Amino acid sequence: MLMRMMTGLVVCVAVLVVASAFGVLHRRRSGRVRVRGRDEGKRLGAAELGGDLGERATLVQFSSAFCAPCRATRRILGEVADLVPGVAHVEIDAEAHLDLVRELQILKTPTVLVLDAGGRVVRRATGQPRKADVIAALGEAV
Repeated sequence: MLMRMMTGLVVCVAVLVVASAFGVLHRRRSGRVRVRGRDEGKRLGAAELGGDLGERATLVQFSSAFCAPCRATRRILGEVADLVPGVAHVEIDAEAHLDLVRELQILKTPTVLVLDAGGRVVRRATGQPRKADVIAALGEAV
């Protein structure tokens, strides 16, 4: 009886440790702006975006209707676009543009793509990015 209780306790502790490690890793990666190898060479134009590219760079946000972090991301990207001359912010409804979502391998919302003036994807963030990270990512695009 005591042995069964100890085994159950060990299993519970192991599950808690694994779940905690996953949570910490997920939280650290969410919202970070990074270069993705699969984005190399991909270009987006006004036809795909449904809006014009910025003169210097474009912040493309993929959102969905019931995404709470998407609202905060919209605010952050709008502030950055207002702050940096020549930068445009375009928001795309992921559910209405499934072909583009599949082509770009967008797996969750919000996802932000940073495009240079020619529409080439230079950075990607999954989750809600920090304003400072978005501004730093624009440094490569402009």
